Parts: sequence; C-alpha cells; structure tokens
Amino acid sequence: MKKIAIALMCTILATGAAMAQKQFTFGPKIGVDYTNYWGEDVEHGGQLNYQAGLFMEYRFTDKFSIAPEVVFAAQGGKFKENVKWGEIDLVDVNVTHHVNNINVPVMLKYYVAPAVSIDFGPQVGFNVYSKYTSKVKSDIVPTGMEKEKTVDQKDFTQTVDFGLGLGLTYNIAKDVFVQGRYTMGLTKVFKEGNAKHSNAQIAIGYRF
Repeated sequence: MKKIAIALMCTILATGAAMAQKQFTFGPKIGVDYTNYWGEDVEHGGQLNYQAGLFMEYRFTDKFSIAPEVVFAAQGGKFKENVKWGEIDLVDVNVTHHVNNINVPVMLKYYVAPAVSIDFGPQVGFNVYSKYTSKVKSDIVPTGMEKEKTVDQKDFTQTVDFGLGLGLTYNIAKDVFVQGRYTMGLTKVFKEGNAKHSNAQIAIGYRF
C-alpha cells in the first residue's frame, strides 16, 4: 500500500509539473521597430529602431492566456524644421529624437488557432534616456548656429508613457514564435506639444 501511495503521489506531482510547464512559459524576445509620433499638428518622419526583452505567458485555458513583458525599446522620430529671419527662410534643419523606454506591456492573448493568437492590452513605458540631434542641411551655417549638435532632453520628456497594443503571434515551432504588433501612445511624450508615440514592431521569441 505504501509503495502504491508513493507511486500515486509521484504520478500526481509529475502530472502537475507537466501541466504547469504547459500553462506557464517564459523567455527572451528581440525585434525591430518602426517608430514615429502622432498627434494634433505633429509633422514627423519615422525611423527604424530595435527592442529586446523578456516575456512570460500564463495560459489559463486553451483559448486565453496573459503575457506580461519587460522590453527595452529605442523609440523616437524625425522632424524637419526651417529657421527663419523674419519672413526669409534661412536654412533647413533635420532633427532626430531618440527616446529610450523600458516598456511593460500586458497582453491578453486569444488563440484563434492552436498556433495563432490575437494579442491586445495596455502598456506602460518608463523613460530612461532622451535626446535630440539636429543637423543643418545647408553647407552655409548662419552665424550663431552649429552645423550639428546633440541636446539632452531628459528634463523635457515625460517620465511615464501609456499606450495600447494590438498584434498577432504565430508559433512557427514548439518553442519559437514570431510576433507583429502596433502600439499607439495615449499620453504626450514631451512636456510641451502634442506628440505621442507610434510603434510598429516585428519580433521573434523563444519559449522555455
């Protein structure tokens, strides 16, 4: 009887471990972003950036799971400005913003097929570094201006950024997936102006 009880307990523990392994996965992900800004009276251009981080997924039914992430994301966008003297156009300036965030999305995943899920959820971002670089396009630089300069924007950037993400995950193998997602910022990136983050990303991840 004792041997049967021990065997039964071992079987229950092994089954529980297998179920936990099936329900809970985690691992790294890495990808590329196309980032820019959106908002009222915002004229911008996009740029390619990168992201890398970790994810966890808890699958509580065959159809639904929840997947929080912690991701370092290089974000930002490009602007063109024109420096004037009165009504006279002096010079065009290219301005590139770099806003690096630690993003924490929490995605609710609905599996429309065993290997495909639709992902939707909120995201909170924490700014860790912010700067802009400006470069005068003309070879002739007006007096008092620099041809190229970099300026720290930490004091002018919001510390916390909120957004919503919508995407698709495809499990190309048992432990490997590819993921596409668009995240729309809901709060202003900078303390002045109306610019909000816009982030389209493609990533690949590995499940443990």
